Amino acid sequence: MPPLKKVLAVLLVLLLFQPAPVFAVEKEKQTPPSESDYYPIVRFEIPPGVVLEASSFQLLPDGRLAVASRRGEIWLITAPFAPQVKASQFKLFAQGLHEVLSLAYRDGWLYATQRSDVSRLRDTTGDGRADEFEVFNGDWEISGDYHEYALSSKFDSQGDLWVVLCLTGSFNSDCKYRGWCVRITPEGKLIPTCSGIRSPGGIGMNTAGDMFYTDNQGPWNGTCELKHLIPGKFMGHPGGNRWYDIAAEAMGPPPRAPQSGSRFIVEAKKIPQYEPPTILFPYDKMGKSAAGVACDFSAGKFGPFAGQMFVSDQSASTIMRCYLEKVQGHYQGACFPFREGFASGSLGVEITSDGSMFVGGTNRGWGSRGRLPFSIERMRWSGKTPFEIQEMRAQPDGFELVFTQPVDKKTAGDVTSYALQTYTYIYQASYGSPEVDHTRPKITQAMVAKNGLSVRLFIEGLQEGHVHELRSAAVRSSGGLPLLHDIAYYTLNYIPQ
Repeated sequence: MPPLKKVLAVLLVLLLFQPAPVFAVEKEKQTPPSESDYYPIVRFEIPPGVVLEASSFQLLPDGRLAVASRRGEIWLITAPFAPQVKASQFKLFAQGLHEVLSLAYRDGWLYATQRSDVSRLRDTTGDGRADEFEVFNGDWEISGDYHEYALSSKFDSQGDLWVVLCLTGSFNSDCKYRGWCVRITPEGKLIPTCSGIRSPGGIGMNTAGDMFYTDNQGPWNGTCELKHLIPGKFMGHPGGNRWYDIAAEAMGPPPRAPQSGSRFIVEAKKIPQYEPPTILFPYDKMGKSAAGVACDFSAGKFGPFAGQMFVSDQSASTIMRCYLEKVQGHYQGACFPFREGFASGSLGVEITSDGSMFVGGTNRGWGSRGRLPFSIERMRWSGKTPFEIQEMRAQPDGFELVFTQPVDKKTAGDVTSYALQTYTYIYQASYGSPEVDHTRPKITQAMVAKNGLSVRLFIEGLQEGHVHELRSAAVRSSGGLPLLHDIAYYTLNYIPQ
């Protein structure tokens, strides 16, 4: 064989038997993006020897961040938005308070809601330490039981603080206004606002200025919940109704007693004052201890979920995302997993105007998926848009799903890409409830919008008063990505007309 032909033959053999191109191997090994690709977490270095069980945050006008500890201290952090926050940036502002769980700021005063009252503090000398303390309102009572938490909102449009008060032992109302929501006016006056509170974990308002709080599983709460606080309304636990005698001017007559063993939506139709839960957080599936509440007011700086609400779960060490809408005059909506992996039990949550989320953690001896006893962490959006169900909207004959990115029309338009089941919880005086009354509605059609950003699911068998658990595991984006979180839980108290 001529030399040239031999060379060509050798080259042909090498081409036929060489390994697959490197880029093909890399493509096969490529894994879908993770939560940390979109929302990385930075952990703060807490000063040595300090037990800082961070319960709440307040950004001050000078850029410092106030952080309260369940242990009765308030610390100030300079440059809280720095890439890394060191122990040297912390300074003790106040101590000796009684389980501070909420902070708010107005006119030079830092308002701290502790177990016994709302107090306000300020630094009049400029040395970074509070030197003036006032009890702003303390018109509720405590017994010393460790469950008697008191949590408050930021100031609303009227200048009021909304305070939710845990029952004594989280079961009884042995002390004045235990199991109630009260408002504290700019003059420091207490106004009884809602009854029926059990064991709140957090409170916050949405972009419309409406107030919501989280309540935890127990008597009359089949699971953990997000509830809308409407003045004059009953939130579901009758243990504190004894205080209607002193709240009649603001509240009117007490509601009739709910029937134990019934269902939320059944009793809501019988009791005019009762406002059913806005969102039911399925127990274990979305955590066990719903806590802090924060709304994204950052106009897109925190990512594609502007205006939505975020709720922490202490036990699961997670943050959940909530999409709310009004149907027949009542808020309801869907909850989604959002971010896991926090270092301790997620408690206080604050989203600042620059799009940073601060998360405070404690395991408080209860335990949590995050193994540290306490922590402070900051989370920001990386600028990359995750492929998610952005909104889940109720329709008379199904749901509309809105996505953050265009979908692949083949997978999103296939009804077999979805799985749907429903269930609810027993509304009862005994502790908690299993899932009950399961059904499996039929998805008959999945219609993809022309722009690929939404899908209409037509469904036979919607269930009023049920959680609708939707899995969309086979749906892909137009770029071939799976959903970052392929599950949603919609609490369908009311079906649109």
